[in-house]
Amino acid sequence: MISAFTFNTSQRIIFENGAASALSRHAAAFLGDRPLLVTDPGIVSLGLQEPCEIALRQAGCKVARFSDVSADPPRALVDKAIMAAKIHSATSVIGFGGGSSLDVAKLVALIAKSGEDLDDAWGIGNAKGPRLPLILVPTTAGTGSEVTPISIITVGTEEKRGVVSPLLLPDLAVLDPLLTLGLPGPVTAATGVDAMVHAIEAYASKSANNNPVSRTLAMEALKLLGANIERAVRYPADKDARGAMLLGSLLAGMAFANSPVAAVHALAYPLGGTFHVPHGLSNALVLPHVLAFNNAVAAQTYADIAPLVFPDLAGVETAPERAAHFADRLTALCEKLGLQTRLRELGIGETDLPKLAADAMKQTRLLVNNPREVTEADALDIYRAAL
Repeated sequence: MISAFTFNTSQRIIFENGAASALSRHAAAFLGDRPLLVTDPGIVSLGLQEPCEIALRQAGCKVARFSDVSADPPRALVDKAIMAAKIHSATSVIGFGGGSSLDVAKLVALIAKSGEDLDDAWGIGNAKGPRLPLILVPTTAGTGSEVTPISIITVGTEEKRGVVSPLLLPDLAVLDPLLTLGLPGPVTAATGVDAMVHAIEAYASKSANNNPVSRTLAMEALKLLGANIERAVRYPADKDARGAMLLGSLLAGMAFANSPVAAVHALAYPLGGTFHVPHGLSNALVLPHVLAFNNAVAAQTYADIAPLVFPDLAGVETAPERAAHFADRLTALCEKLGLQTRLRELGIGETDLPKLAADAMKQTRLLVNNPREVTEADALDIYRAAL
């Protein structure tokens, strides 16, 4: 029997080399003449957004750019971006960049139009809307933010807080593999593993909304990501590998947007909030250890998907053995990709772990989806295993 479920995703998705420079055509119906492009200084320094801006101006648009987005964007930055939209009288918002830029763009489109207080929108289903037309253009293959109804912001000095609402799904998601060709190896690796985490956690999620569509998308994502991540890191100009990674990230994003992630993300967020470890790397650091912890109740689940990433694991006969090998092989993959695999490599010590564990327990909306209940003592043990 198939249980009832709800599945939401972006209204329209375009996958095409060079699609970003044709944005004025793809979004003509709702772009308006005063779009605000939200991005970060790194994108601007590379000039990745220029073809898009030029095409918009040639189409008669008066484009304004907000390019102050930083990793783990704080509340003050979001407020500043919202003000930029209001000053420009923005008719639409274009998020252009990595997950942080896309997350900020979502909230700008929401608050600049609705005028609601962001403090009232935190949590699941509390945003009221309406919002400005929203276009999201990812330049990394990892977050899947272009198809997720989620925006994560840093509140105060360390706390990660999210707005979760279908209102944050864009009118248009534009996947242009050419934008990812210059992505450095370490970023390609970390964001790629991030996408794999999304697929793994979506497939295994204990959420009541875990559904056949999400599981199918997660499986296809893992096939694409597993087969292409090493090639994308080693040969950064390989358009086919880049396109496969971008599509894999999108599919994983669609999966976890509807079958939510769990303890890997819950334990990763404090690493980003306290030590400013990039989100993808944070996930990679704790992933194998959370899987090992979950194997007590989810070995068959992980055994089912392990061969999608590592085809030779299909030959491992028992589910517990295959699941254990899966966790070990993911660690080995991260090492091969050049990622740090130990917290101590990032200056995190034993004395830091109790606070990390306590902070992880605040992520109740994520922990409830984990296949196995996680106590604060469990979280501490997982961090110790990752040390």
